[in-house]
Amino acid sequence: MTDTRHGPLRLRPAHERDAPFLERMLLEAFHWDRPRFALAELLALPRAAHYVSGWPGAGDFGVVAEDARGRGLGAAWARHFPADDPGYGHVSPTLPELTLAVVPGERGTGVGGALLDALVLAAEEAGCPGLSLSVEDGNRARGLYERRGFVPVGREGDADTLALRFGGR
Repeated sequence: MTDTRHGPLRLRPAHERDAPFLERMLLEAFHWDRPRFALAELLALPRAAHYVSGWPGAGDFGVVAEDARGRGLGAAWARHFPADDPGYGHVSPTLPELTLAVVPGERGTGVGGALLDALVLAAEEAGCPGLSLSVEDGNRARGLYERRGFVPVGREGDADTLALRFGGR
C-alpha cells in the first residue's frame, strides 16, 4: 500500500457520482505545468469535454485515489473514442484513451503510479488490447508512462501519443 502525506492510499473504482471530481482532475491534467483554463472554459472545448461528458459511458472504467479521510488525491480513467471524434491521445477506437491526474500537493508521492497500475490492471481485466494517452513535452508524468512500458506512436503539436499494448493484442 502506498502512503501519502496524509496516511495510507485507498484506491476504488470510479463511479457516476465521481463525475465532478473527474472534471477537476481533467483540469489538473491540463494544468500540469501552469493554470491554463477555468473549468468552464476547458469543458467548453469539445475535444477536452468528452473525457468527462456523460461519465461513465459504455465500456468506461476508472480508479479514484483517496487518503484515509476520503479526500480525493487523484484519478485515472479510460474511455473509447470513435475515429471521427478522437481524443488528444487517440490511436484507434478499440484502444481506450486514459486520463490521469493527481492533486498538486500529492504529485511525486506514488499516487500517480498506483493509479496507473490499477488502471492498467482494470484494462487488462476488461479485455482491452492496451491503452493510449497524450503527454505534452516537458510533462514529468512521461517518465512514469515510459517506465510502465508506454511507447511513442504519434505526435500532434507539442505532445506525443503514447501507447501500451498488452500481450501482443
